[in-house]
Amino acid sequence: MASIILLPLALATALGLLTASARATQINTGGETGPYHASFCAPLAGQLKLAQFDYRCEPSSGTRENMDRVAASPRQLGFAQLDVFVLEIGQLKAEGMFTLLRQDDVRECVFAVTRNKQVSNWGELSANARSLRFILPPAASGSTGTFRFLRSIDPDGLGRAQNLTYALSLEDAIRQALSAEDTVSLLVQFPDPDSQRFELVRKLGGHLVPVIDRTILRQDIGGKKIFFAQEVEIENAGWVTSARKAVTVCTPLVVFTGAPDRVQGEQARKDHEDLIRTVTAIKRAALLPEASFLDRALKRTREVSAVSTERALELTEQARARAKPYTDKAVEKAKEVGDQAKQAAERAGEAAKPYVDKTKEAAQKAYEEAWRIGKELMDKARSEPPPKN
Repeated sequence: MASIILLPLALATALGLLTASARATQINTGGETGPYHASFCAPLAGQLKLAQFDYRCEPSSGTRENMDRVAASPRQLGFAQLDVFVLEIGQLKAEGMFTLLRQDDVRECVFAVTRNKQVSNWGELSANARSLRFILPPAASGSTGTFRFLRSIDPDGLGRAQNLTYALSLEDAIRQALSAEDTVSLLVQFPDPDSQRFELVRKLGGHLVPVIDRTILRQDIGGKKIFFAQEVEIENAGWVTSARKAVTVCTPLVVFTGAPDRVQGEQARKDHEDLIRTVTAIKRAALLPEASFLDRALKRTREVSAVSTERALELTEQARARAKPYTDKAVEKAKEVGDQAKQAAERAGEAAKPYVDKTKEAAQKAYEEAWRIGKELMDKARSEPPPKN
């Protein structure tokens, strides 16, 4: 009888261990149709299988969810944008929780999207951020994570943006951003001029704005850069036109896992350390998708020279300098209006004070009179004999 009772318990324990093991051996990616899941995960899983590690690709909402999963189960792997990874570590206070395995095999590039012809570089956009409406992709997306990172390092520019709306998808954000002159969105993706998103921007009459300035390029983690200046193709060559290119910042795609000291059990920890050595040692070429749009796009992307970078930075700085007097005047005017409103409220309060005081005095007198009458009625009731039946 005891064995009959214990058997289900043993099966439940075994199933629990199998479930935990299955969760531990997954590579967290992104959306099912996105490049992390559709293009980059399979080569990594294939290389791990050759090394006797059986990992499967698991879709997610993006970098933050991947980090949450690895935090809960440190033997899992995850893909992430480096800039968003750094931002989330700071917000989660998770220093020492993760281990970076791969960094800078490929990079995703950052673009603003608008139809406003007056906004042609990052300096103009940043300087006018307070008056623009930002239509962002979903809050958990990598593009929105990059926007949050850029806001955090640019308090006097993008940090002044106040009108933020989140769309249901990146494509929806692009459509909404191109519906008016004062709207903007942010797009982070691998720079492929044949991509549906780039095509959507052109079809709706918008244009891509390069995102680059000195503050962005100075960002680092542990002495390693977070953003790089790159020249990328944003439109293919035509019969009589050459390909359109832009210099913008790009951030590396990274692969991470949990820190070994967070893995329970000596053997499991040793296996995890072996996994870390294995992933770190894989050749870059073995992890890149072959015969795909990414392969073509990556070959057409190159890191730019210091001269080209400096030229792009000067355009941004000149735009900020031109906009600064108007920005400062707007801030001063807003402060002036705010001060005037405060003074007007104070004057109104002072003017109303006599009426408020009189109202309070009248209310107090009415209350005291009601209390007096009520007390007299109660005293009279007590002094009179009860009615006879």
